[in-house]
Amino acid sequence: MTEAIRKARFPVDEPLDESGRAALRADALLADAQVRTGPERRARETAEALGLVGELDARLRDLDSGSWRGTEMGSLAQDQLFAWLTDPEFRGHGGESVTDLVDRARFWLAEIASAGRDTVAVTHPAVIRAVLLVVLDAPPKSFWRIDVPPASVTRLHYRGNWTLRLG
Repeated sequence: MTEAIRKARFPVDEPLDESGRAALRADALLADAQVRTGPERRARETAEALGLVGELDARLRDLDSGSWRGTEMGSLAQDQLFAWLTDPEFRGHGGESVTDLVDRARFWLAEIASAGRDTVAVTHPAVIRAVLLVVLDAPPKSFWRIDVPPASVTRLHYRGNWTLRLG
């Protein structure tokens, strides 16, 4: 959890807040797994708070919101915000589209699968949404229908195909 999430503001590179740190649970992670983190400060701080040391992986970076970084969502033109939430190809902010992020997640998952090692990825809700779309073979328009809370754990399993593992 960060101030930007609490205020419904597009992230810049803010730190975790106190509730974000308190929500982390180290016991849910694999002890012998390779660790990869997004390059943003909040991802690095989350890994550190969990006692995880890993490699920065630019493919785990948050969805690039371009010129909207740091802007409160309520201050955007409603037609632009609506387009961003309904059109997975939207790039009106000059950043990345949802489909760009899904493609990035697809390539990352393929590399992880071919490496054959357990991996802990400390990343952002948008990246997790994109990964889940790939795993479930769901259309990009479903991106905003997945709620991924900060400091949550999403488990995937690979044995020839990716599966979502609940519980």
